[in-house]
This record gives sequence, C-alpha cells and structure tokens, in this order.
Amino acid sequence: MKFKDLLSEQEKQLFKDAIGKIKPMVQDKIHPAKRTIKPKSQIGTNKSRKQLAEFHFSDEFEPNLNQQGPMKYVREDVDSFEAKNLRRGVYPPDLILDLHGLDQHQAKKEIAALLYACQKEHAQCVCIVHGIGSRILKNKVPHWLVQHPDVMAFHQAPLEFGGDGALLVLVELKDKFVR
Repeated sequence: MKFKDLLSEQEKQLFKDAIGKIKPMVQDKIHPAKRTIKPKSQIGTNKSRKQLAEFHFSDEFEPNLNQQGPMKYVREDVDSFEAKNLRRGVYPPDLILDLHGLDQHQAKKEIAALLYACQKEHAQCVCIVHGIGSRILKNKVPHWLVQHPDVMAFHQAPLEFGGDGALLVLVELKDKFVR
C-alpha cells in the first residue's frame, strides 16, 4: 500500500489548504554534464610525459669509451674537470638506482625513468648501481647513458657509493634550479 492511499479525503483537503495555490514545475530537460576524473587536455599530456620518461636507448650504438682505467665520459660541451669532480665526490648523489636483479629491458626503462625523475626532483647527480655479475649491465649502462641528451658526464663511483659496480652520473637540469 502506498502512503497516499492511507490518507483520508479530509487529510488530503487539509494539506491542499495549507499549501495554497501551486504551479506545477516544468522540466527543462537540462542534464548535468558528467565530469571525467581527468580533463581531456590532461590525458594527452600524461601520454607525452610517459613518452618522455621512456627514452629509447639503442643497443647497437657503440660509443668510443675509455677501455683502460675507470669508466668515465664527459659530453663535448662540458668541462672535462666535471669527471674529476664526480670521482672526488664533490657531487653527492641525490638519487640512487639499484639495477640488481633486473634484465636489460627493465634496466633501460628504469634508467630512462630515473633521468626523467631528475628533472622533476632537481637531482643533479645520481648513482646507478649496476653491479658486476656477468658484466652485461656493467657494459651496457655506460652505452645507454652516452645516448641521453641530459647526461653531462659520468664516472665510476667511489667505493662509498659502489666502486666498480656503480656509476655517478651528472645530469643537466633544464630549468637551471640552483641549489
């Protein structure tokens, strides 16, 4: 049974007298717009951010790196003294990436994401711990780093940061944030 069926005629008349004259509402048929969680303009920028974070390193590129002594590299437009600064520990690492247990494909993605994170976190120096193991990542990581435009220099890390199994990388910050 419905509620209005329970009301007597007298109660219905009392209600109408109390309300007075009414005008029925007109439905304007305007439906509120459904908002998505992210605006469409943001969806496109997230894809481009993801593409930037997934820099594609080539496995076929063979740079001319120093084979004797510690692993080091300095980009052409950067002072060669920066490699010495890395070796001496002038730049302590702001972020550390440990690649132990990762295969080449995973390691490439992690390095690309790390270099992207450096821009967001204003990390000028990072430490990439690749380990020694079967020397696959030890040989590949420098070849990948040379290809990235933000890498200014790298040098084999001092013992306190991993020694022969790690590299200290100096990253160029695009917004020139000064510490």
